[in-house]
Parts: sequence; C-alpha cells; structure tokens
Amino acid sequence: MNWAAVLLAAGAGSRMGHRPKSLLLLDGEPLIRRHVHSLQQAGASQVTVVLGHYASDIAAALTDLDIHVVHNPRPDDGLVSSQRLGLQAVPHGSEGVLMMLADQPLLDATDVTALCTQFAARPVATHMVFPMVDGVPGNPVMLSAEARDAILAQGPAFGCQEWRQAHRPQVQPFATDNSHYTTDLDHLADLDLFTQRTGRTLSWPPAWAPE
Repeated sequence: MNWAAVLLAAGAGSRMGHRPKSLLLLDGEPLIRRHVHSLQQAGASQVTVVLGHYASDIAAALTDLDIHVVHNPRPDDGLVSSQRLGLQAVPHGSEGVLMMLADQPLLDATDVTALCTQFAARPVATHMVFPMVDGVPGNPVMLSAEARDAILAQGPAFGCQEWRQAHRPQVQPFATDNSHYTTDLDHLADLDLFTQRTGRTLSWPPAWAPE
C-alpha cells in the first residue's frame, strides 16, 4: 500500500512551560527524529512535518533527513490548521494518510506497521482506522484518500475529528492492548509519570532545560 505520513509539531507547548515537546530526548535522540525514522522504517512514501512554534529549533534537528517540511504561519489557530496544511502536502496517489502527533514517545515502526496493516485490511466502506486501547481512543489515525479529499473540501475549521464525528459508520477502531498508542505528553508532570511507568527518562536538550 502506498501511504504517506503527516507529523504534527507546530504547537506552543504551553502546558509544558512553553517548550517544544518534540525536542525532548529519549535515549539521547529528539522525539521528532525518532518519529521520522519510525515512519520511514514502516514504509511511508513521504513524511511531511508541520512546524509552527519553535520552527527553527525543530528544523535544526531534522536537517539531514529526507522529509517534506510545511510551515504553519498561524499555529495558534489550532491543531486543525496544521492538519489541513499537512493533508494538502500529501502526494496525490497516496492510498492512505497517517496523521501522527509528535508527543507520543513510545511509538515505533512496529506500532506504525500494525496500524497500517489494520488499515490495509479494512472493509471497503471504511475510510478511517484508529487504535482503541482498553476502550480509550489513541493515535495515530489513518485515513483514506477519499477522507482526505472530503476534509479539504470543507472550511478551515474542519479537520480529522470533525470528519470522524460526521462519518461514524466509515470509522473503524483497531482494538489493542498496546499502550504506546495512548501514551502522550501534555503536562510537565507527565515526564515523571513516564519514568515511573517505563523506567526510561525523557530530558530537555540543554537549550530548553529548565533553570
């Protein structure tokens, strides 16, 4: 299956002390680089990274990677604005689009491949697949070319969630017990919680370390 990925990393990180979550280091590597590598290893034909706040810092961590970068000039307009810019950048001919957040530290190529496999095996009338972990919806989500076109045909406030709510019969959950799909980073306290749960440490690069 020919599929492309959109990696969203335009947020302000306001609940993280106004720092770029995607630059948090896990095993010495920024999350944003880990995600690009995972998407490419899983077979993405193109990885589009949407940047906004901290664009220069994040781009500096990606300079040697074969990716397509899109800049959101108005990232404070919200996640949907970044989603739409990413979807617009997806190459025509892509059968599927995987929409991924940059603050899920445990996601790896195996997790991405599992979601892609579920999407490839979906019923004909299904146009979006997402992981469901013990009854909790997770990320990433994967949508068809038809769903992508339908989203872009709507106004600027219409994104993946809006399409999902309007087309529930065409959405299929992927039931799994894999907590990688529901582990994310919203608040500073989540860093300590991550260590408690996994035994691994997330740290800020020197330029963003708290004083």
